[in-house]
Amino acid sequence: MVNIVNYITRQSHKPLILIPIILMILSLLYLGVFGLNEGIDLKGGTLVTVELKQPMTETEITNTVQNGLGVTDVETSLSDNTAIITISGDVDQVNFEELFSTQFNILSFRSVGALLSNAAMTQIIYALLFAFIFMAGTVFYVFRDLVPSVAIILSAVCNLSVAVGSMSLFGIPLSIASVGALLMLIGYGVDTDILLTTRLLKRREGSLEDRAEDALKTGVTLTFAALAAMIVLFVVVKLFIPTAQVLEDISAVLIMGLISDLLSTWFMNLGILKWHMERGGHN
Repeated sequence: MVNIVNYITRQSHKPLILIPIILMILSLLYLGVFGLNEGIDLKGGTLVTVELKQPMTETEITNTVQNGLGVTDVETSLSDNTAIITISGDVDQVNFEELFSTQFNILSFRSVGALLSNAAMTQIIYALLFAFIFMAGTVFYVFRDLVPSVAIILSAVCNLSVAVGSMSLFGIPLSIASVGALLMLIGYGVDTDILLTTRLLKRREGSLEDRAEDALKTGVTLTFAALAAMIVLFVVVKLFIPTAQVLEDISAVLIMGLISDLLSTWFMNLGILKWHMERGGHN
């Protein structure tokens, strides 16, 4: 561990800058080729929570609903005797009850139309856009230096790109919940970047490498603590409350984003700042 810290903070930083950039490019390429699944909040559809009248597996429930309704896009999440069924498209509740009255008791039934889903997507775009605008303005106002400000924004873009690319890779849908996780990730990533930038640019005690090492130890400790909490949440939800899909999606997105934040902050951002200061920047 000591050798890794010394290499990151005291050795050549230029090769390390490329690692997060390459990951970001690969994530964007994968996203461009395979796209991103949309949750029911965005693409519209029907979400039904049912109580099983007889023991059934997730596959049996999915096949039963597909055959009964004549649709193909059906997903099922099962926990004990309760199942959450997601169906693409509008489904009539009365018809659903009549078709599956012998298999299910309906606990809740919710339909999301195309109009609502389009409005949700618009709100997501505005939320992410304003998050970046206010973040960029705040960072530039605090440091009054273009290079550190651009480095922080680039790091946030890298975090977001890798997280969204990972969502595409692992089949996590874009939903209101996952967007909330992405916004939290932007905020957390900027926190660690500002920690690093403040230690390097504002403080004068010790050498540049000493300040970088001090910032790294603090920032990595914070990130590992957050990672541990999200991993525990993901495992608990996966094993004990699999119907809590929202918590599973949020924890999965944050786990991938926090790992990306470690690379973008301590490889790329630190490398850019060291290069900037070695060239006489922010004197």
